[in-house]
Amino acid sequence: MRVKILIALSTLIVAFLVIIALQPADFRIERSTTIAAPPAAVFRHVNDFHLWNAWSPWAKIDPAMQQTFAGAPTGTGAVYTWTGNKEVGEGRMTITESRPPDLIRITLEFLKPFAATNVTEFQFKATGDQTTVTWVMTGTNNFMLKALGLFMNMDRMIGADFEKGLSQLKAVAEKA
Repeated sequence: MRVKILIALSTLIVAFLVIIALQPADFRIERSTTIAAPPAAVFRHVNDFHLWNAWSPWAKIDPAMQQTFAGAPTGTGAVYTWTGNKEVGEGRMTITESRPPDLIRITLEFLKPFAATNVTEFQFKATGDQTTVTWVMTGTNNFMLKALGLFMNMDRMIGADFEKGLSQLKAVAEKA
């Protein structure tokens, strides 16, 4: 009897591991909004990490978060690091491409609670006298993040943060 239980349990564990391994590795999360301001006016709020506290959804989650800035003051080469509570974790962002007023590309390195490196882009498109801002994050899930994805909808969770951030960016850019 014990042998049958062990075989059944082992089969379930192997099946679960196979299901995790078969999950898609690559992901893409994307959200957009339209802001009543020209692209250059919106672009500057994203191109300068010093201005992110005014609109970043994570800055509000942990107001005591430790932040440091290095490299260029804005644009390509600007670096922002943070260490916060368990909800914001620890990481580093580096602007790797800045093409005013069209595109900002950022390498996003999470250190805690999970190590991961992703690419984030902000695209700015003029639409009449407004700007459509698209915030995209792409990356590859490791085995652990694939397993987590079975129980949590990462697009919905991170997408909700993107939506909140875009809403706050809209308020800041339209007020300026």
